[in-house]
Amino acid sequence: MGRELTIKKPSSKFIKVRCSKCKNEQIIFGKSSTKINCLVCSTNLAMPSGGKSKIKARILEVLE
Repeated sequence: MGRELTIKKPSSKFIKVRCSKCKNEQIIFGKSSTKINCLVCSTNLAMPSGGKSKIKARILEVLE
């Protein structure tokens, strides 16, 4: 008999954020291992925290 395999959905997501300084919209990874800065004005958007990132910008959308 055939065995069914279940594939787990990843717990990590991409997040669309808006920079509070210049209003640039950017997509970032929710579990980043490095500091993420705005591509336009270099304002800090997210900091790594060992697991999920601490997001310092406004979250617009969580992408699946």
